[in-house]
Formats: sequence, structure tokens, C-alpha cells
Amino acid sequence: MSIETTRLITGMNRGETNSILTDRRALLRGAGTFGLSAAAIAVLGGCESMAASKSATAADVDILNVALGLEHEAISAYQLGAQSGLLQDPVLQVAVAFQSHHKGHRDALVATIEKLGGKPVAEQSMSDYATALNAGSLKSQADVLHLAARLEKGAANAYLGVIPTFGDKGLAQVAGRLAADETMHWTALASALGEQLPAKALTFGA
Repeated sequence: MSIETTRLITGMNRGETNSILTDRRALLRGAGTFGLSAAAIAVLGGCESMAASKSATAADVDILNVALGLEHEAISAYQLGAQSGLLQDPVLQVAVAFQSHHKGHRDALVATIEKLGGKPVAEQSMSDYATALNAGSLKSQADVLHLAARLEKGAANAYLGVIPTFGDKGLAQVAGRLAADETMHWTALASALGEQLPAKALTFGA
């Protein structure tokens, strides 16, 4: 396990958390450097028979734990938003639905890491996430939606970053499905904020 990955997924103090959450995305976008294997993505996608013919690597668990860290963060962010009292129906219902999607991603990642013989990184405390996400600055529904939209776009770009590492189209599709969920979330949030669609093409994955 690399020193950088160890720093990201082991205990840390609150003062480091903001940069760590940013570093997680950067590390996942650069996952091609580590070479996330076909086996890891096959297991993540539920393709056990395909995984059996592939070879997992030690770096797979590192990268998947970075992705798991992003999902823990997203789940907690939506929880903070829901508990803030700032979200009104039906926005609150949508936020809860998006949180359930992230819980599904989390469960898939945990199962994959365990099947590969690794130990899933644990989520931090809500107070740590509140500090890292500057929850105290959330004063309106729009503030919560802007935060969620920023996290969703970052996650979409992170997942898109691993797709070029795969020669097998089926495996790349699994990573693409995760990115598609994040992109769907970002689009809905941007619409709720009344923001215009991006003027230029190829908005994600740059």
C-alpha cells in the first residue's frame, strides 16, 4: 500500500480532513497509475465468473477503499443536509433517494473489498464530516444543494478517470455505471438550483 493511500484511509486529525477529501478524488482519478485490475471491477459489477479468470492486485483494495471513502463522504453529506432542516419536500425526498444510491455503491464496494481479501475503510464520525464539509456555513436549501452538486460532480469525474484503464468494454461499463449515477445526481441538483446546462460539450471527465 502506498504512503499516500495509507494516509488517506487511516486515522487522521480534523485539520487534515479538507485536503484529504480532495486528495481522495485526485487519487481515484489517477487510478490508472495503480492499474485497478479487471478482477476488482468484475467483482464490483457482480460478475463472479468473469472475476475468476482475472488476477486481482494489492493496489485494487487501495483504490477501491479510496472510492469507498468518497461514498462514505457522500452518504454523510446527504445526512447532514437532511438533518439541517433546510430541505423542503420534494427536495428532501430526492436527497434521501440519492443517499440510498450511495449506500448501494458503498455496499458493493465493501463486498468487493472483502472478496478480494481486503479490509474496508471505516467511515469517520459525523462531526468529522461536518467539519470537513463546513456544515456550519449551510444556511439555506440552496447551500445544501450546491454542496451536494459539487460532491457529485467530483465523484463522477473520479469514476470516469478509471475507465480508460480497461481494455475490456464490459469492465469499463461497470465503472461507467457508477459515474452515470453521480452524473444523474448532479444534473438533478443543478436543475433544482435553476442552473443552466453547461454551454460546452464534454463537461465531465476532463
